[in-house]
Parts: sequence; C-alpha cells; structure tokens
Amino acid sequence: MRDRVGPWLLWGVVGLLMVFMTLPLLVVVATAFSASGAVAFPPARLSTRWFGALLERPAWLQSVLNSLLVAGGTAVVSMLVGVAAALGVRQLDGPRRTAIVGLTVLPLFVPGIIIGIVLLTFFSRFGLQQSYVAIVAAHSLWATPLTFSVVQASFARFDWQMSEAAQDLGAAPARAFLTVVVPNVRVGLLVATLVAFVVSLQEFVMTLFLSGPDTRTVPVQAWNSLRQGLDPLVSVVSTLLLVAVVLLVVAGSVLAGIERFVTDT
Repeated sequence: MRDRVGPWLLWGVVGLLMVFMTLPLLVVVATAFSASGAVAFPPARLSTRWFGALLERPAWLQSVLNSLLVAGGTAVVSMLVGVAAALGVRQLDGPRRTAIVGLTVLPLFVPGIIIGIVLLTFFSRFGLQQSYVAIVAAHSLWATPLTFSVVQASFARFDWQMSEAAQDLGAAPARAFLTVVVPNVRVGLLVATLVAFVVSLQEFVMTLFLSGPDTRTVPVQAWNSLRQGLDPLVSVVSTLLLVAVVLLVVAGSVLAGIERFVTDT
C-alpha cells in the first residue's frame, strides 16, 4: 500500500509546485488581453487593443530595442569569455582547476544590488554609467559563469584527440578549433548563447542602477511604469517577453534534445 501511495504523493507535490509557479504567469498573460484600461483578473472582456497600443508608445518600443541590443551584446561577450575560460580550464587539473572554476562562478553568488552599486561607481569614473557598455558588462558578469558551465560540459564530451590529429596534419591550433572542435560542439555553443541571451533579457536589479532614459530595458521600463500605476502595457510586454523566452527554450530543446538541454543548463 505504501509503495502505491508514494509515487502518487510525489506526483501530487510536483503538480502543486507546477501550478504555484505557472499560475502567476497565466494571470499576467490573461491581464494582457483585458479590454479595459485597468489591470484586473479575470478580465471582464478580452481584446488585443493593448498590443496595438504598444506600437504607439516610443518609450516602450525603445526599451524593447534596448533589451534586444543588450541581450545580443551580452551573448557575444559572455560566449567569448566563457569559451576562452573553458579552453583554459581544460589545460588544468587538481586544486588549480578547482580554484579557477570556483572563481569563474563566483559572480553568481554576489547579490545583483552589490554588483550594480560597484559597477555604477566604476563606470561613473569614465562617464559610462548609463551606456550600453556598462549594462552589457554587468549582464555578462552573470551570464558568463553559465555559458562557461555549458561550454565546459560540451568540451568534456568532445574527443580532443580529433583536434590533436588535425594539428598533427599541419592545421594551426585556431584552425583546428574552428574546423574540428566547433562543428562538433556547436549544439552546446548554441545552448550557451541562448542561456546568456535569456539571462540578459530578464535581468533587472543591475540594469536599474546602470541604465538611463535612453538605455532602459523592458524590466526597468516596466518598473518605472508601475511606480506611476498599474499599466496594461506592463502585462503586454511581460507576455511578449515570456513568449520570447519560451520560444528560445523550445528552440534550444529541439536543437540539442530536451535531455541534453536540461543537463547542460
């Protein structure tokens, strides 16, 4: 009897957790389709009028563009640093490898508000406190440890004797990496890029410190809007971001396979 109840109890707990995590998202999506100007759940009537209204708000459109620019820049920077770090760590072993890996993932354990204040002070000395450079650098601090972990996992599955064979045949190390290693670990690289993009897309705390009127991302624009009152556009933009993240995760799962995508991330 106990053996039969145990699995059902476990599935019940998992189901409750899934409902607890997804219900707030469903509320946000539902309020985005409300016909009224008030954010209320459940909406009395459904409409897509606020999706059209979004196109008439330059501040919101600019924030969407800023989010895409920053997320793209973060993906590029974190991938370059993450791949380089994974290649460097591969050459190490023992305590040195453990120490370097620990330092690489250290930014994940530092609260965003502390990183935001430190970077604000640092970039202010160079007049870059409200620039894309500052925001991309801040987001990369959090995205790089994740890209490093994903790339490191991909490198661990690669047979490096293939790269050594290419170099024995006369290929330079850079050419061997680009023509032999990259094609074989491309799925891991793609997954790492998607992870960095998504991390940057939803980051708020550090961006709040480092962005200005021209560089606000969607989460910061939503925060400023909510300070003045509940705006249906916040639900609309949140819904669009949610859809974008889900599409990216689905794309990564299709390309890498759901099991490998979950394992790597």
